[in-house]
Amino acid sequence: MSFFNRFFHQDKQDRQKERPEQEEGVQQPEVLPIDREIDALYQALIDLIGADSLVIQAGRMNAMDLLRSTGRCERVLALQRILDEDPLLHPAPREAELPDVLQQLTERIAEKRARKDVEDRIEKKVNEKLEQEHQDYVDDIRKQVIKEEKQDAETPQDAQKREKLEKLDSIHLTQSVMELLRPRDFSEIVGQERAVKSLLAKLSSPYPQHLLLYGPPGVGKTSLAASIARATGRKFIRAALGGVRDEAEIRGHRRTYLGAMPGRIIEGIRNVGTRNPVFLLDEVDKLVTDYRGDPSAALLEVLDPAQNKTFSDNYIDIPFDLSKVFWIVTANSLGPIPRPLRDRMEIIELSSYTEYEKLEIAKRYLVARQRGQNGLAGKDIRLGAGVLQDIIEYYTRESGVRELERLIGQVCRKAARKIVEGEEPPIRVTRHNLTDFLGRKKFLETKAEKKPQVGVVTGMAWTEIGGDILPTEVTVLKGKGKLILTGQLGDVMQESAQAALSYIRSRAEALGLPEDFYEKDDIHIHLPEGAVPKDGPSAGITMATAMISALTGRKVRSDVAMTGEITLRGNVLPIGGLKEKVIAAYREGMKTIILPKENERDIEEIPENVREKLTFVPVSHMDEVLKTALLPKETAKAAPAAKGPQGVQTAQDTKTVSSVESTQSINEEGGQSHDGAEDRPTA
Repeated sequence: MSFFNRFFHQDKQDRQKERPEQEEGVQQPEVLPIDREIDALYQALIDLIGADSLVIQAGRMNAMDLLRSTGRCERVLALQRILDEDPLLHPAPREAELPDVLQQLTERIAEKRARKDVEDRIEKKVNEKLEQEHQDYVDDIRKQVIKEEKQDAETPQDAQKREKLEKLDSIHLTQSVMELLRPRDFSEIVGQERAVKSLLAKLSSPYPQHLLLYGPPGVGKTSLAASIARATGRKFIRAALGGVRDEAEIRGHRRTYLGAMPGRIIEGIRNVGTRNPVFLLDEVDKLVTDYRGDPSAALLEVLDPAQNKTFSDNYIDIPFDLSKVFWIVTANSLGPIPRPLRDRMEIIELSSYTEYEKLEIAKRYLVARQRGQNGLAGKDIRLGAGVLQDIIEYYTRESGVRELERLIGQVCRKAARKIVEGEEPPIRVTRHNLTDFLGRKKFLETKAEKKPQVGVVTGMAWTEIGGDILPTEVTVLKGKGKLILTGQLGDVMQESAQAALSYIRSRAEALGLPEDFYEKDDIHIHLPEGAVPKDGPSAGITMATAMISALTGRKVRSDVAMTGEITLRGNVLPIGGLKEKVIAAYREGMKTIILPKENERDIEEIPENVREKLTFVPVSHMDEVLKTALLPKETAKAAPAAKGPQGVQTAQDTKTVSSVESTQSINEEGGQSHDGAEDRPTA
């Protein structure tokens, strides 16, 4: 109920309570549209001047009794007296004149509202101008006093420096360096070509759905959202949802509470001043649910096109249309986001940057941005060849470029310090003196094996900071058939090792192994960097290859890296993160990449300069992996090592089946036969 109905019709309600119950068949007086229009005019007047002012003005104009009247003509007369400020205005308009009179009153109230808005804006600008001029006046007086005090003791050099500083201080920037040196268009975005293509396809639709951009930190989700706003010609607003645990942050507080305020949605719309902005809801996966409600549930209405036309904020308590807002939601992971919320958005993944992409981003944006923020010109600092590459490789381990930008800023600050201390620019930063700016190297490469070895295979892994190689070591020991796993392996990786061993047992005859090898020998699988937890199914074929190599004594090619999940029948299943994995393998000097057959379509995502220098071997079965990765068995030249009980071969055994026989026995089941020389593909 409006303020008008609550206040001015109170006596009417009291009179109705005193009336006896109406007889059946007697109709209540109908509320006509003209009555609603009169109430709306009163409500608009209350919004314009306030309820208290309206009551005071009505009392001055002898209009209180008219306001409380049940006749619409008297109520319109009260409006006329208040707006004209004439207490003697008489008589009340007739019923036939009411539409024209109400139209005139509507125009007058609208004119008053427009005038008030203009006056408020002018008053705000005047106050801001006065405050700025006052501050400038105080600063000028302070500079003049300092100048007068130091004039006698000031040397010509000091005077020259002071004049230079005053000149620099007089320059006022119209745009920050952070905003200036950002991608202005989709074509300027580096490393997210697939996401940009998907985004353009979504935006080309006449009715684009809301977007969910997810990926590791620092990969450009916010920058991409700002680019969407510029491309569509809309205003941009951002609301951070990280740590929000109160539903009222989304829906607003009811005005019955002390300190009530609108929710972040309505507040953002009010600040941006338009109904159709690009609204970024940042870090939606960081929402927290507790006794104060579920904020993610409140977002269901916000992001649902079928519901957000009548979104209700508890503070304003009237429906508000959010259907014209283009919503963009960002997250680092999809796991914490409820399924119903995900179903309301188009999901676009942003992958982590490769080293080449980080280098390109640093050259285009980061160096210039940090140079400007630290007061350096282009001629003040020179970065030698390979400096940025070394910073990326030896000082950062991240998926995005935030740490890279901080390190570049550190280099710029130390260069600025050298200039202040008297060193002549330009300050040259090279690979040899980089440690003077950033200290000793924080990370060293995990070097793969340079020579073929028995039981050592190079796998590939995906992490949140990008790809990495995963050296896998296997040794066979006398024991009771235990499978020992070390290196902080997760449950999924342990199950992959069990599946790989079961596959080897089922293929013992084809591999030239005794049927009871698993009963008398212990197999120890170790993945170095034992302090780092590792998990995932993609190391299945890696562990299987390492175990077969250790059991048969055949060496593994040192220039081969592999990834893929294994089944009990030896089938190779697809994996994720191929791009990052291949980049890491290439960085470590690998020449051949073994990957699942179903991941062959993902090869096109790998940078062209990397693809050209690698050989990709798509496989669908473990036999194909062994054919590519294992070298023929060498004839023993040294003294044979100890054997396990009953002639079971260990990793040190030299008396084994020849490589030709082994390969033939493996290929016979697949209907093929090759000699050992043909089993060695070229890189």
